[in-house]
Amino acid sequence: MSADGQGTQGTHWFDDDAGPVVRPYAMTRGRTTSAGQHRLDLIAVVVAQARGGDPAADQTLSPEHVDIVELCRDSPQSVAELAAELDLPVGVVRVLIGDLVDDDLVHVTRPVPPAELPDESILRDVIDGLRAL
Repeated sequence: MSADGQGTQGTHWFDDDAGPVVRPYAMTRGRTTSAGQHRLDLIAVVVAQARGGDPAADQTLSPEHVDIVELCRDSPQSVAELAAELDLPVGVVRVLIGDLVDDDLVHVTRPVPPAELPDESILRDVIDGLRAL
């Protein structure tokens, strides 16, 4: 590869039609976690807070932050759905969601861990008891 970005056949190693490329670490300002970020599972659900403000008017938010709030305003979205919709790595989306949680623009509902779910036998006993009434 020569210094001008061309291979030995004279072809470019990048796509001119792609436009400017922003590296994921640039979107998060080099961070891999946000200050108040808890572990966000892929199936954690993100819901926009019911505030009347327009996130696009907030100059401190990046376009990706605004996109997340807008997507979650339409309907609650999982972390995985947001990453897919925005075409961003999950790690980047987790950091951005953590920022939005810190700013009180979204809240996250985490799934109940399987260890904390009631035992199936208890549920069957409850159903049997209700049927007996």
